[in-house]
Amino acid sequence: MKQKLFDYGLILDHIHIRCDNTSAINLSKNPILHSRTKHIEIRHNFLRDHVQKGDCILEFVDTKNQLVDILTKPLPKETFFAIRIELGLLDINNLDK
Repeated sequence: MKQKLFDYGLILDHIHIRCDNTSAINLSKNPILHSRTKHIEIRHNFLRDHVQKGDCILEFVDTKNQLVDILTKPLPKETFFAIRIELGLLDINNLDK
């Protein structure tokens, strides 16, 4: 993703990934492999490697503030419109139309 953005002239030092799972954030920061984490697939270790390199930064975001919910869940009308506004998909001036 970083290379694709570079091709378009956008340079990012760190890619911020917002997550509401504190266990996943802690596992990504801990380079030690425990017996309970041996079952984690290689693709998840890919993310941990990039966090260790400093390419990605995992940030905690509360579950009720997840913007991705608009793409993954059926939401009440008020929540749906609030997320659309935060994403910049809805002009506040055009709400009356």
